[in-house]
Amino acid sequence: MLDLFEKIFLTGVGVMSLSQKKAEELLAELREKYRMSEEEGREFLEKAQALAREGKDKIAESAEAEVKKALNSLGLVSRDEFDRLSKRVERLEELLGNR
Repeated sequence: MLDLFEKIFLTGVGVMSLSQKKAEELLAELREKYRMSEEEGREFLEKAQALAREGKDKIAESAEAEVKKALNSLGLVSRDEFDRLSKRVERLEELLGNR
């Protein structure tokens, strides 16, 4: 069973991008080695894919938070904030130009 968990762990986030053929091969291996029914194997594979998705989402959230911290510590603004400020400047220039 540890061999199976090692494969799942090493596959990690990549389990989400398993081709249909690879997923079927892994499912067949589960059924053969661990005497799982097809349904049990599919459930296990779906759970592994769900965990991989959650892990990927958590990594993305952490990376985004770290980038925001770095931008703040450097005194830089986000693209959204830059665009908002740029539009504000354009409006002010229009108002001042009309006088």
